[in-house]
Amino acid sequence: MPASALARNIASQITLLVTTGELAAGAHVRTQHLADRFGVSRSPVREAMQVLSEQGFLEQRENRGFFVKDLPESQTVEPVSDEAKPFEVENDYQRLAEDWLMDRIPAEMTEGALRDRYQVTKAQLSDMLMRALREGWAERKQGYGWRFLPVAKTPEAFEQIYRFRMLIEPAAMLEPGFMLDRRIIDEQRRIQTRMLETDIARLPAERLLHNGSLYHEELIKMSNNPFFHLSLVRVNQMRRLLEYRSRVDRDRLVVQCQDHLAILDLLERGEVAEASYAMRRHLGGAMSRKSPIAWSWSHQAQEKS
Repeated sequence: MPASALARNIASQITLLVTTGELAAGAHVRTQHLADRFGVSRSPVREAMQVLSEQGFLEQRENRGFFVKDLPESQTVEPVSDEAKPFEVENDYQRLAEDWLMDRIPAEMTEGALRDRYQVTKAQLSDMLMRALREGWAERKQGYGWRFLPVAKTPEAFEQIYRFRMLIEPAAMLEPGFMLDRRIIDEQRRIQTRMLETDIARLPAERLLHNGSLYHEELIKMSNNPFFHLSLVRVNQMRRLLEYRSRVDRDRLVVQCQDHLAILDLLERGEVAEASYAMRRHLGGAMSRKSPIAWSWSHQAQEKS
């Protein structure tokens, strides 16, 4: 039986993780981890890994699962365009997010009403809602239906998130327990360098946004204060709701990666106070560039015209 469209799209995303080096040769590909990452159930992930095993990208080992094969440099996947989606329900998920942002749907809806509106299966709707739940803007009502939350729904809330980050991320570097973690530094340097060399030009927008969030979440871990990390992960999840409506400026990402590498340089030299100041300046610049107020007003004016 041919693989489903959902499984094929997940397979494409797994190969992307391999070609970008996030999944190295010999790495164990864990079903639950990928299901959580892509916001789907385990079944299509297992189906996708079976497809990749048949294509020779993964190796299935008895009673151990799937592992990344050591492939020749020539055997890679084609770059994924911005139009490519990480899984089948992506367009519907963005429609749901857009409808909530633009007040096209009420704050509370039943699953039946949502299925009728988006013309999706029960499983697809479950994947959409589970992703909204993880990203912090939906919750299951007690007993029946779903409630959508007004977190990061407005441009003003988006800027408030950045101002919050400007407080906690520089401060985290000045925590008494802050300690440089060589594994984090080396891994983030590898990711940022690779973005400058190749990935900015060829990776899909969602993947680039993920790399940016990961950089900040990994650095804040070095504060050894778990509340800083938990808070940043939470607000990063919330801000994705508005970032779905903006375009990624790939030219600007070059400067962002250069900023990221410069902060790593300061930390490695032990210039922690300077790194803290550089982080605040970096976030302030990002807030002014990414502010969605202008495009939100413009978009709403178009909606009403």
